[in-house]
Order: sequence, then structure tokens, then C-alpha cells
Amino acid sequence: MKPAYIDTSLLIGLKFQRLPLPTMRRIEKYELFAGELVIAEMLAFGTRETIPEGQLWEALKGLSWVIPEGSLAPELTRIAHSGYARGADLWHLACACYLSPIAGDLAFLTLDKRQRGLASRIGFQAPALKL
Repeated sequence: MKPAYIDTSLLIGLKFQRLPLPTMRRIEKYELFAGELVIAEMLAFGTRETIPEGQLWEALKGLSWVIPEGSLAPELTRIAHSGYARGADLWHLACACYLSPIAGDLAFLTLDKRQRGLASRIGFQAPALKL
């Protein structure tokens, strides 16, 4: 399986919305990694949408976690010099860079067009995925 970093937008789409079958099949070929910010964003989503907490934790099963041992300042700075990203998006990209310093070795999976464009600019494989 190929490694891929998944952000919250796609994880929510994957677990709580109906993604088209071709999109689902594309995602199945990856081993999925995520930063722990996904937990906070999923809990916020669950509160807003009144989704039982147990369903949220179930949606997180199967992910491998990116837990940096130190500061992500170098990754954050490098990405910020490549283009604008909101803070949470920047953090997801930095976690992906930490996981795979050679960006071409990792896919970055998101439904966010701006984030996908920046991921592609810094060298990640960033396929266009649709709801």
C-alpha cells in the first residue's frame, strides 16, 4: 500500500458523507496517516453536527498517527514560503512533511482545493478528489 496523509476534510467525507465509488476506491489503495489535529477537528465537527462521540472515535480507527518529536517550525516555515494556507491546513501539511521529508514519496489527500494546490506545489502527490 502507498502511504498518504489524510486531512480532516476528506476523513469527514469518507466516514460521514457519501463519497462517489471511484473516490472511495482511490482512497482504499493507501495506508492513511494523520496528525492529531484531526482528533480535535473531528470532535468539533461531531459537536456541531451532533454525532455521537463513539462514532467519531470509530472513524479514527485504522489511521496511523504522525507525532512529531520536536518543533515543526522548519516545515511550517518552508510551506509558508510556498504559499498561503490557513493555520490548520498549514499544520496538516507540516505533519505530512515531517512524515515524508521527500514530498514525492507521499500522497496528500484532501477535499480542500487551496490546500491541495499548495501540497502539490511543495511536491506531494495531491490527487483531485470529489464528494
